[in-house]
Amino acid sequence: MPLSVLILAAGQGKRMNSEWPKVLQPLAGRALLKHVIDTARQLRPDAIHVVYGHGAEQVREAFKAEALSWVLQERQFGTGHAVLQALPRIPDGHTVLVLYGDVPLIRRDTLEGLLKLAGPKTLAVLTVMLADPGGYGRILRDARGRIRKIVEHKDASKRELRVRESNTGIIAAPAKLLKKWLALVNNNNAQGEYYLTDIAAIATREKFNVVPQLALTEAEVLGVNDKVQLAQVEAAYRRERAQELMLSGVTVIDPQRLDIRGTVTAGRDVQLDVNVILEGKVKLGDRVWIGPNCVVRDTAIGADTRIFANCVLDNAVIGPSCSIGPFARLRPGAALGRGVHIGNFVEVKNAKIGDGSKANHLTYLGDALIGKDVNVGAGTITCNYDGVNKSQTRIEDGVFIGSGSMLVAPVRIGARATIGAGSTITEDAPADKLTLGRSRQVSIDSWARPAKRKKS
Repeated sequence: MPLSVLILAAGQGKRMNSEWPKVLQPLAGRALLKHVIDTARQLRPDAIHVVYGHGAEQVREAFKAEALSWVLQERQFGTGHAVLQALPRIPDGHTVLVLYGDVPLIRRDTLEGLLKLAGPKTLAVLTVMLADPGGYGRILRDARGRIRKIVEHKDASKRELRVRESNTGIIAAPAKLLKKWLALVNNNNAQGEYYLTDIAAIATREKFNVVPQLALTEAEVLGVNDKVQLAQVEAAYRRERAQELMLSGVTVIDPQRLDIRGTVTAGRDVQLDVNVILEGKVKLGDRVWIGPNCVVRDTAIGADTRIFANCVLDNAVIGPSCSIGPFARLRPGAALGRGVHIGNFVEVKNAKIGDGSKANHLTYLGDALIGKDVNVGAGTITCNYDGVNKSQTRIEDGVFIGSGSMLVAPVRIGARATIGAGSTITEDAPADKLTLGRSRQVSIDSWARPAKRKKS
C-alpha cells in the first residue's frame, strides 16, 4: 500500500525553558525533528505530513528546504486531535505511519517491521518494556496476548500501573480505518484530550486486529520533554553510533567520550582517542589515528595520517601519510597532498599544499598554492588580505622559507628559491636564488634605555 508518514510536532515544550520550540532542540548537531524526518525518508513514503503548532514560523523556517506537507494545529487537544488535522490530506488507500517529532532515535528497521504488520484490517502498535514506565500509557492484553486497549498513565488503575509494557504512541494503520476510529474517540479522561491510543479499544470492539510489535531497546522510543531527557537521549545516540563504528572495526578508546554528529565512513584499523567530535560527512582512511580533543568536520583524511591532540579540521581534504598538529587548524579549502606535515599552532585556509611539504611551527598559510617539498619556517605568514581584497601566494616546488617571513600577496616564489629569515617579500622571488627583504641592522651608540623615576 502507498505510505503516508504523519509526524506530530505541535508541542510547546514548556519544560525545556527555551525560546526554541521543543522539536528544534539540538541533538547531535541536528534538530530533534530533523532526525525523525531523515528516518522517515528512508522508508520512501509518498508524503510526509508534519503537524505543527507552537513556534510555527520558527519550525517552518528551519525546514523550508524540505519537501514536507505542513498541517497547522492551532489549538492542541491531544494526539487524536492532532492526527485528525492531517487525515483529510491522506487518501483512504494509504497506510498511515504516526511518528513524533520529539522521539528522535526511532530506527528504520523497527518501522519497517511495524509496517509489515499493518494491513487492511490491522492496526499495528509499537510497544516497549520499560524498567520504569512512569508517565507512559500501559498496554493491556487479553488472555491470548492480544492488545485489548491502551490506558494512559493518568487514567490507569493501581493494578494497571504495575504493567511494564508501555505504549510508544507509534502506530501504523490504514487511513480509511484510522479516520473511522478517530471519529469515535471522545475526551472523557483525566486530561480532557482526544487520545490516539483510544483507537486500540475501538478497533478491538469492532473485531479488527490490534497487533503489537515490541521495540528492541528503550533508547529508540525515548521521548524528550526537558533538558535532562535531551541529555539522556544524546548519550544513547552517542553510545549507538560509537558501537556502530566499533563493530565496523574502528578502535574507540572511550565510547562515552566520542561524539558523532553526522555520517562517518572509516577504513580498517582506525583509532579514535578520547573527546573526538566528528561532524557532518567525515571519511577516514585505513589506519588513520586521531588524538584526543580533536574536532573533525566535513573532512576526508587519507590512509596512515596521524592527527595529534587539540586540532580542528573543517572542510579539509588531507592526503595519506600526513602529520597534523598538535594544536593545528585546517579551515575550509585546505587541501594537503601526501606526506604533508602541519605542526603546532599552524593555520591553513583555502590553500593547496603539495606532497612532502612542511609547516611545522606557528604559521598562517591562507589563499596559497604551495608546491612539493616546500619547507615553511616558523612564524611565516602569507599576508593575503589588504582590508578589501584577498590575493594568492604561489610557492613553487622545493622552496625554503626562512623563519619569521612575511609573504605579501599577490606574490610568487620560484622553484627551489630560498627566502632569508625575517624577510618581508613584496615582489616575486626568482627560482634558485636567495632573496632577502630585511632592513639594514643598525646599533645606536648614543641610545640609552629610559629609566623609571624613583617614587618620592
